[in-house]
Amino acid sequence: MSMFLNTLTPKFYVALTGTSSLISGLILIFEWWYFRKYGTSFIEQVSVSHLRPLLGGVDNSSPTNSNTSNGDADSSRQSVSECKVWRNPLNLFRGAEYNRYTWVTGREPLTYYDMNLSAQDHQTFFTCDSDHLRPADAIMQKAWRERNPQARISAAHEALDLEDCATAYILLAEEEATTIVEAEKLFKQALKAGESCYRRSQQVQHHGAQHEAQHRRDTNVLVYIKRRLAMCSRKLGRTREAVKMMRDLMKEFPLLSMFNIHENLLESLLELQAYADVQAVLAKYDDISLPKSATICYTAALLKARAVSDKFSPEAASRRGLSPAEMNAVEAIHRAVEFNPHVPKYLLEMKSLILPPEHILKRGDSEAIAYAFFHLQHWKRVEGALNLLHCTWEGTFRMIPYPLEKGHLFYPYPICTETADRELLPVFHEVSVYPKKELPFFILFTAGLCSFTAMLALLTHQFPELMGVFAKAFLSTLFAPLNFIMEKVENILPSSLWHQLTRI
Repeated sequence: MSMFLNTLTPKFYVALTGTSSLISGLILIFEWWYFRKYGTSFIEQVSVSHLRPLLGGVDNSSPTNSNTSNGDADSSRQSVSECKVWRNPLNLFRGAEYNRYTWVTGREPLTYYDMNLSAQDHQTFFTCDSDHLRPADAIMQKAWRERNPQARISAAHEALDLEDCATAYILLAEEEATTIVEAEKLFKQALKAGESCYRRSQQVQHHGAQHEAQHRRDTNVLVYIKRRLAMCSRKLGRTREAVKMMRDLMKEFPLLSMFNIHENLLESLLELQAYADVQAVLAKYDDISLPKSATICYTAALLKARAVSDKFSPEAASRRGLSPAEMNAVEAIHRAVEFNPHVPKYLLEMKSLILPPEHILKRGDSEAIAYAFFHLQHWKRVEGALNLLHCTWEGTFRMIPYPLEKGHLFYPYPICTETADRELLPVFHEVSVYPKKELPFFILFTAGLCSFTAMLALLTHQFPELMGVFAKAFLSTLFAPLNFIMEKVENILPSSLWHQLTRI
């Protein structure tokens, strides 16, 4: 060993440390890229998925593990259901709002994934199996599948040349109209055509499955048109008219909760500052048996904060403690933050807002953007509400130190939100991630290894003789325990036996 070490030249040490630094640097770059793209360490994933079973970490034969795997399957199914993408009830108009943003900035506010989901929604709500019986509906059935916006608009005009088609007017109002006023005119024409179709299909809906499907389609079309007309009134400043239209729509079609019209109603009532009416709507929809949303949770928090926020002072609260009303407001804020922890940064303007997508992921960044885009003005209107939120929202995280494993008032926070939000939100937006991920151990390890070996290579190149002495001293110290053991073994074993072992 000593002869081998003496024959090594400083160039060998330079080459060795340089090669090690290069390899560890390449591993570091790959690990960092993989972590930024997929949110996990490649080495850790391979170790858990492939090496652990080979080393006997999983025993599929035991009943306990069978139950565990069933539990994992149940949790994965729950995760999939939690990461379901929902239609944004306050989504903007493509032609009058999204396209205007593109004309001004040159950037696309909608992703292909988001628009593809909208195309699927349109095919689900606005088409049925009997569309081939009416030429205009047959044309629109193909139009909803078109990827090219101009092709869709041309198909809608072609359908209108044949007859008054409600879905053709919808498409033109959504995509061709460049102002809300134009969109409202087209939706009013769509309403006339949609109501006539709805009345005809309502009379024959029980004559067979085909007629029933057609009536269901006509109902969806009519509800969609009326909701968008109410949204046009809201955008044009006729808020009371919008509230009346939404209330009438909810009374006429109480079972169509999938459109989440109550969220449109809440926003309009907040604009009117009709807080008693807002509380009445919340009393109906903020129920334990109904699905929650950021609009429900944060509106409830806003109403409770409104009762105390104008006189709230963190210094006074720290001296005398929180009053019962202040405690209720803080608990409501903690509840809202636990449901969606991304919202406060947008309400407090710690992150910049973008146009909301057409689909949102509940408890995700996309839902936070959609909520804050429309409700930030309502929080600003309530004196002291944002100050109370600023002082108390981070206290939520002390109650849920491990949000991915256990929640306080809701299920554990789903781990799939970041991936889904990256698909829904444009590339120029920095997606908010919760909980904030720390760098994996292997990225830190490879970074340290790369830096250490690079430093060794540089020192060996600059001071070859000195580094050679250090290397020999280090290796001698490293092998000293082994030499000590070998000497003891030589003393214990007979010389003849030791001679035969060394020959072997």
